[in-house]
Amino acid sequence: MKFLSYILSSVFAVVFFLFLFIFHPLQWLGLKIFGYKGHKFVVDTMNWFLMKTLLILGIKVTVNNKHTLPENKTLIFVANHQSMFDISPIIWTFRKHHPKFVSKIELSKGIPSISFNLRHGGAALIDRKDGKQAITALGKFAKKINKENWSAVIFPEGTRSRNGKPKSFSVNGLKMIAKYNPEAFVVPLTINNSWKVFKYGKFPLGIFSPITIETHKPIQVKSLDFKDLIKEVETTITNNINNN
Repeated sequence: MKFLSYILSSVFAVVFFLFLFIFHPLQWLGLKIFGYKGHKFVVDTMNWFLMKTLLILGIKVTVNNKHTLPENKTLIFVANHQSMFDISPIIWTFRKHHPKFVSKIELSKGIPSISFNLRHGGAALIDRKDGKQAITALGKFAKKINKENWSAVIFPEGTRSRNGKPKSFSVNGLKMIAKYNPEAFVVPLTINNSWKVFKYGKFPLGIFSPITIETHKPIQVKSLDFKDLIKEVETTITNNINNN
């Protein structure tokens, strides 16, 4: 199986990075010619392709959403974090809600397409070594999504789980976003199995392990005290993580 992983991983890497290089200038053109809407269309399309490249590894991504998400409202998607492959399904599936990510600032440089999108697509870029910068960036981000009626995506664990087991939630980022968006709805998401793509390390990649994302019932920010809100969100997410 691992021998097959080397072959499929090599093909996957070529196709994946080819898409990143192709969509980089397309993002620039979309932004310069059509503004935000043009750029967003290119980014959404790119993430559909990136998600589908996982089929090369025999990995199907399924997003299960049994709940009606409020429309024309700011949503705060809160999820556990297992790998870089958590990103594309969220962007594509919830594209009509304009999801914007809270990301570490290091990712805003040097990565074709991805860095461009983080710099120009409305993300919050956080310097983890500079608390003042992080607070300022989160504050501006929280106000921006409220003004534009966009949505936020935050991984409160702060870093990826290497074995699927959840890490403790850090609440500061979510608290800042909630502060400026009391009318928003928090949407808990549970991600399963994306960590298995890296079960061997960076290369080769894991194969034939379907990724699932489960959407849970939205909770309006102002309906609960923040401590109760974060407790309910964390419990909901972690109780649905499959550690097998």
